[in-house]
Amino acid sequence: MGTQGGGHAAAAAREATPAKFYGWNLVGVLWLLDFLNMGFPLYGGTVINTYMLKSIVMPRSTYGLGFTLLNLFVGVPSTAIAASILRWGIRRTFMIGSALILAGSLWMALVVTQPWQYLVGFGVLIGAGIGFGTIIPLSTAITRWFVRFRGRAMAIALTASGFAGLAAAPLINKLLGAAGNSWRTGWLIVAGIAALSAAIAFVGIKERPEDLGQKPDGGEAKDGATKTSPLVTQHAWLPSEAYRTLSFWMIFVGSIACQYPFFFFTAHWILHLRGLGVSATTAAFAMGLFTMGGIPGGVIGGWLMDRLAARYAFMLGICSYVAGSLLAIRAGADDMAAVYIAAILYGAAFRWTFVCLNTITGHFYGPKAFPKVNGTMMLLSGVACCPAGIVGGKLFDVYRSYTQAFELNIALCLIGACALAFARMPRPSGYSTR
Repeated sequence: MGTQGGGHAAAAAREATPAKFYGWNLVGVLWLLDFLNMGFPLYGGTVINTYMLKSIVMPRSTYGLGFTLLNLFVGVPSTAIAASILRWGIRRTFMIGSALILAGSLWMALVVTQPWQYLVGFGVLIGAGIGFGTIIPLSTAITRWFVRFRGRAMAIALTASGFAGLAAAPLINKLLGAAGNSWRTGWLIVAGIAALSAAIAFVGIKERPEDLGQKPDGGEAKDGATKTSPLVTQHAWLPSEAYRTLSFWMIFVGSIACQYPFFFFTAHWILHLRGLGVSATTAAFAMGLFTMGGIPGGVIGGWLMDRLAARYAFMLGICSYVAGSLLAIRAGADDMAAVYIAAILYGAAFRWTFVCLNTITGHFYGPKAFPKVNGTMMLLSGVACCPAGIVGGKLFDVYRSYTQAFELNIALCLIGACALAFARMPRPSGYSTR
């Protein structure tokens, strides 16, 4: 009897002890998925494609079009990604992304012999795969699992792409060297990594804290109620309601200030520096500083989102773009401090504002509406910002300088900051303060 009683007591104690909050483990899984699904197809693919150019001759404009299509197809399927999350869940959406990256990588490795085939494989298939396998399902998971700590959790998960830029490209380059510089082998490696990411998503992704008997943030107030934040809406918004609010459209204008300068910078920064007389090695180092700057930038943005009204955190990040643009205009071979600081500020600005962009829609409209609302935002901003590389190039062709392109970035940032000043916490129809 005593033994049985002790066994029952031990079992009861185990049942009474709450399971460790899985949310922070999930952040680690999301970080790894973003690292694999963004780093190797994009940054690693950039390296692989330079080897491809030696065997498949194409104009540089066609080669660049592949990256334009990739950026476009990361954003264009956003509403389909949201529908996938709502119908099949976050886990299966990640796996769809991995499957598309796998298909695109095998297409590149086994099929591509013509430029148009490169555009289909790299631009369309891999671009869509990155869309399904990174930002929207990642940010949806964070929004469901966190409320008070949503900003910092989002920031931690999204730093993965910064580390990917530092690690994936050199690793792929080393593996290609070991494989006799075979670019097709490089894409087979990416295909294997895509299969690995699908397995990680299948094992590690948990849809909601309620599925494990837990609550967002892993804690409750003393009275048993779920802890809330005054920075986060308590209303269960519908997407149709969200689209009718002024704040949604002000955030959209802010999203242009977030992404347009980034798309321009990644396409033209090295060319800008080379035109100023900066050596190729130094220009590549400056591009690395741009990637590194995103890591602290994302952390700062996430930290501020948990402490300030979202619009102020977002606007501060945009200021980093303005400062970076001013330094980029004065940069040159005789002012390397401006080169390095501008690169760091641009990297910090993008990751900072991108964390804010993906967090603010969760703060304002809640986890239920988030997949569709954020998916629509990514679609609109992706389409609006996609021409940045072309516009920057055209301005250079006309003025023989990138100064006007950086001045356009400053103007867009100031417009975005002004719009965000009106992006207050929205109130549902019929809301009363009484």
